[in-house]
Amino acid sequence: MCSDQGAPIKTKAVWVSLLPEAAVGEAFAEASRFRDELYACLTGRRDELFELADAVLCVPGAVHSAVEPTLLPEHRRGHGAMYDGLNQGRIDTDRLRSPLAGLPLPRFPDGRLVLAVDVSPWLRSDAPCSPERLFCHVYGRAKTASQFIPGRPYSFVAVLEMGATSWTQLLDEVRLGPIGDATALTADQLRDVVERLIAAGQWQPGDPDTVIVTDAGYDVTRLAWILKDLPVELVGRIRGDRVMRLPKPPRVYDPKGGRPPKHGPEFRFARPETWPEPVTTTRTATTNYGKAVTQAWDRVHPRLTHRAAWLDHEGALPLIEGTLIRLEVEHLSKDRAASAMWLWSSKIDAGHADVDRAWQAFLRRFDLEHTFRLFKQTLGWTRPRLREPEAADRWTWLIIAAYTQLRLARPLARDLRHLSEKPAAPGRLTPARVRRTLRNLRQRMPCPAQAPKPHRPGPGRPPGTRNRHRAPHYGVGKTVRREKTLIALQRLKG
Repeated sequence: MCSDQGAPIKTKAVWVSLLPEAAVGEAFAEASRFRDELYACLTGRRDELFELADAVLCVPGAVHSAVEPTLLPEHRRGHGAMYDGLNQGRIDTDRLRSPLAGLPLPRFPDGRLVLAVDVSPWLRSDAPCSPERLFCHVYGRAKTASQFIPGRPYSFVAVLEMGATSWTQLLDEVRLGPIGDATALTADQLRDVVERLIAAGQWQPGDPDTVIVTDAGYDVTRLAWILKDLPVELVGRIRGDRVMRLPKPPRVYDPKGGRPPKHGPEFRFARPETWPEPVTTTRTATTNYGKAVTQAWDRVHPRLTHRAAWLDHEGALPLIEGTLIRLEVEHLSKDRAASAMWLWSSKIDAGHADVDRAWQAFLRRFDLEHTFRLFKQTLGWTRPRLREPEAADRWTWLIIAAYTQLRLARPLARDLRHLSEKPAAPGRLTPARVRRTLRNLRQRMPCPAQAPKPHRPGPGRPPGTRNRHRAPHYGVGKTVRREKTLIALQRLKG
C-alpha cells in the first residue's frame, strides 16, 4: 500500500500513512480481526448494534443524538431498530473484555504497563423515571464551586501512553450503582483487569510491576492493601491537608515498660516543620512545566481506625507503608502559578528512578480526560436519553468498541485536516482526525453484519387511545446505609 520510497498511494479513496507495508498490513489485519471478535460478542440484535457502532464513527462531525447515525448509509436499518437494539439487545461484556486485553498495548520505556482508573458521569438530572441514579460530583458547571447532579457514574480503566498524547486504550468500564462501596467495586474492577492482562500474556513473571495511577478521589492506601497480592504498584494523588505517620523509631529500653509505639511522629502536609529530611530528592527539566523538584519520604503510612472503610475489618488494622512524594514545578501552562502536589506510592525503598517514574506516570493520567471529552463532545456518549441503565451500559460499550477501532486504524489514517488546522506529523494524528478517514477505511474492512430483512412495522397503539400506564419515579442516591462507627455496628449485630 506504499511505494518503495515511502510515498502514500491512493487506491479506492483509501489513504494510508507513511509506514512500511508490513506494518500497514499488520495494523489492517488487527483492526479487521477486532471487528470479527466484536460481532461475535454481540449475542442479541447483533446486526443492529454492530452497524450502530460503525455509524457513530462515520458521522461527518459530532454526534448530537442517537438517531443521527441511523440516517447514514452505513446504517441500513431504521431508527426503530436502533431503539430495539439498545433496549433489547445483548452484549457479552465478559467475552468482549478479553479481546481488549489482548490487543497490542502501549508501554513505557522500561516495558511496564501503566493503567489509569477514573470516573466520568453521565448526567441525567431531568430523568426521574430512570432508576439507579446517583449524585455525581461535578466541577466547572458553577463558578468557583462544585455541584452534585443526578446521573450515572461510570468507572473506566485505560492503558496510558508515554509522552504528550491524547490517546488511551480503554480496557473496561463498570457503572457504579446505588449498592456497594465505590472503593471495593474499583478494587474488584482493577483485579479483573490485571488478571485478564496476565491471562492474555501482557505480563509474565520477571516483568516489571504494572503501575496503576488514581486521582485524589480514591483511597489509594486501601486499594494498595486490597490488591497487595497482584504485581501492581499503586500511585495516587492525596489532598494537601492530610496527616500521615512516619515509620516507628527503633525500639529502646524503657525502665517504665509499656507497649512499644506502632507509629512514628506525625507528618502534616500543611506544616513543613513536621517534615524530616527527605530520603530522595530529584530534579528534572520538563518542557511544559520548567524544572520539576521532588522530595520523597519512605515508609509513610496513614493511621487507620475502625471507622468508615475499615469498619468491617476483623483483627488488628494493617500498617500500609509506602513512599510519599511531594512534586513541585516552576509553572503550569501559560506561566500560571503552580502549587505543590502530593503523591503516595505503594512501593517502599524507592530510588531516584522509582520516584521519577511515579510522578511522570501520574501526569499521563490526564490523557484520560481527552478520551472523556471525545466520548461526550464528538462520539455522543451522553447524548441519548435512555431510561433503563442496561440500555445505557450497551451504548457505553458500543462507544468503547468504536473508540478501539479508531485506535487500531491509527497507523492507516491520513491527515484529512481542515484549512484552519496545522499539519500533523505521521503517527501524531488525534482521534478526531483519524475518525475522518474511517468511513473510507471501512469500505475495505470486513462487515459481518447481514443485510436487513424487509418487514412491516407493528400496528402500535390504536389511534385515539392514550398511554394509561404511569412510569414509576425513582429516588436518587445510595439505597444501602452503612454504619459509621464500630460501636454502632456492634450494637446493630447485638
